[in-house]
Amino acid sequence: MVKSEIATLLLVDDHTLFRDGLRELINHWEEFRVVGEASNGREAVAMYGQQQPNIVLMDVQMPVMNGVEATRCIREKYPDARVVMLSMSVEEKDLFEALKKGAQGYVLKNISAQQLRERLHEVARGEVPLSSVIAAKILNEFKRQRKCEASVSYASLTEHETRILQLVAEGLSNEEIGERLFLSSNTVKKQLSHVMQKLQLNNRVQAAVYAVRKGLAD
Repeated sequence: MVKSEIATLLLVDDHTLFRDGLRELINHWEEFRVVGEASNGREAVAMYGQQQPNIVLMDVQMPVMNGVEATRCIREKYPDARVVMLSMSVEEKDLFEALKKGAQGYVLKNISAQQLRERLHEVARGEVPLSSVIAAKILNEFKRQRKCEASVSYASLTEHETRILQLVAEGLSNEEIGERLFLSSNTVKKQLSHVMQKLQLNNRVQAAVYAVRKGLAD
């Protein structure tokens, strides 16, 4: 996202007080603007069609239609939609179902305002924001599901590319990987994209799965 651009957001949560506070917080950040709110998944699907926001912050547990089902409906009609689950739930069932239905990331509501701002920047850049607790749960699940091996060998990766893959599996963002490897976040993004093309992977979550299953990450 270019710095001068403003990313628009749709807030979806059944608690009015929470939405009010979140809207006030986000609208103080010059690079983001809330353009719509919904109190359940059905309203969210309709509102997305009207507003076409850049990012949706979606709660999981809601009446009428939950956030996971709403995410599925939105992504089916708008494949490029960026939906991030913002929830108190750390249940693996909710987490993996949301990611399977097309969520771009999964962030817990107990993060700080600055962390939320950073996560929004990540999704605006096309990355997959995950709370550290959530990332750990994903890695643990990957370790239990080693039977679904990726079909392409990582032998073609360079030592540098392998290192990037390892850091992705640790849950680091492009910016954090860049700091480790003394690269810009854009350079990391390009190199990671090249790695995923080599391995025939579609996103960061699949890249993390691959790294763990191949023993490239603990």
